[in-house]
Amino acid sequence: MNKTFFSVITIILFSCSNNATEDKTSAANNTIPEQEKKLRDLVAQYPDSLLLYENLIQYFRENGNYSQAIAETWYALKRDSSNGRLLYMNAILLSENEDTLQAIRAWEKVVDSDPQPENVLSLGSLYALTKNPMALTMADALLLAPKANARVKALFIKGLYYSTAGDKTQAIDFFNKCLSLDYSFLFAYREKAIALYDTGKYLDALKVLELSLAIKQTNEEAYYWMGRCFEKLGKKEEAIQNYQLALQIDKEYIEAKDALGKLGVK
Repeated sequence: MNKTFFSVITIILFSCSNNATEDKTSAANNTIPEQEKKLRDLVAQYPDSLLLYENLIQYFRENGNYSQAIAETWYALKRDSSNGRLLYMNAILLSENEDTLQAIRAWEKVVDSDPQPENVLSLGSLYALTKNPMALTMADALLLAPKANARVKALFIKGLYYSTAGDKTQAIDFFNKCLSLDYSFLFAYREKAIALYDTGKYLDALKVLELSLAIKQTNEEAYYWMGRCFEKLGKKEEAIQNYQLALQIDKEYIEAKDALGKLGVK
């Protein structure tokens, strides 16, 4: 997942892998990894087992092959288009693959099927990141449903929407309201710090990030944004140190690697 949620990218559509599970030639079966072959054989033997499909999809996900994981999920959905578990898996995969538009459509189906607060948060956040006013509508719906116990999530969606729309002051106000209700909500710390960074308030952003580290010390995003702030403040060594700390936690943190590269550190 991108470190600042999602970006729009192109994925290989299901039509490029029609009948992904069954339509394989014998030559292909001889070249695919043994674990994949075993999983496919089990799916072929028990085609009605959702658990086996999940195992196959998870296999591709864990190996970073999101195109195939998504193709397998879409194939399964063709057989059972209303299956809530498959709809959720599809939305998660598209989100992790950073295909924003497809992810929004997928989460809309999930929310229609299961309007749980966590699902609404996912969809509302994507609406917010694309400057879609529906984000505010969804946030208000959560606020008007006290039994959902989702006030913090609703305020976060509003903050994210205003931040993306460029109203950083109002965004920070909503993130502050989030944190007043739940001081451990790391997403709110991150987005507040980014909003402060965007307005040039680097020292204030650093204070927010330090607070988030008091809650979770292994927070690679906090170290990364601290590095960004130190760079703006002209403190190169501190910036390098924080980028390196981010990479110690997540060795595949591409943004931190790129930042170090620009500072001449390999």
